[in-house]
Amino acid sequence: MANRIHPTAVIGDGVELGDDNVIGPYTVIIGPAVIGDGNWLGPRVDIGQPADYRGGPHPVGWAGERDGGGVVIGSGNVFKESVSITQGMFGTTTVGDDCYVMGRSWIAHDCVVESGVTITSGVQVAGHCRIGAGANLGLGTVVHQRTSIGPGAMVGMGSVVIRPVGAFAKVVGNPSRSIGFNTVGLERRGCPADLVAGVVAHLEHGEPLPEGLPSDLATLLVGAQT
Repeated sequence: MANRIHPTAVIGDGVELGDDNVIGPYTVIIGPAVIGDGNWLGPRVDIGQPADYRGGPHPVGWAGERDGGGVVIGSGNVFKESVSITQGMFGTTTVGDDCYVMGRSWIAHDCVVESGVTITSGVQVAGHCRIGAGANLGLGTVVHQRTSIGPGAMVGMGSVVIRPVGAFAKVVGNPSRSIGFNTVGLERRGCPADLVAGVVAHLEHGEPLPEGLPSDLATLLVGAQT
């Protein structure tokens, strides 16, 4: 299907759009940017503004000027009102597939957001962060620059994340602290209920992964430990 672009939206030079995207009123997309298929961008979404470096270049992107690593976004994502994603400074800011990013959230330069991530309203993710597949960041979470959040992790609302968060961990507070593991998330990923304790032992103590896990979950867990 063709893209549906509101007449007030600004699509700059160097923007490559796939098919079946919805781009809402007053949204601004500045190149270089590559956006896949079937994404929904609400009002005032801002993609590709210059990286937030005080001494860095600030080209007039909506007038065709370009200087930066750009943004690459996959398919099937939802970006609600006033979401901001800045372009890379040293690389590319990347968002995978099937993410749900709620209003007034910010994803800074050179971040990697893997697929299936939920970022709720008012979340601030500083530069060079990595958010693992299926992670969930609660309302108003703040993530310090160069911090990683593992796949399947659950970050409680209002948390301030200043150190790495492991796979399927649950953290809350300022600064954030561990309160266990996201066992519900494991089950939703297909982990049989009788194997959850074995997976937690793997994550907490380095025990071998139990046999019988879905292959995609096992691959995700092994990758998170490397």
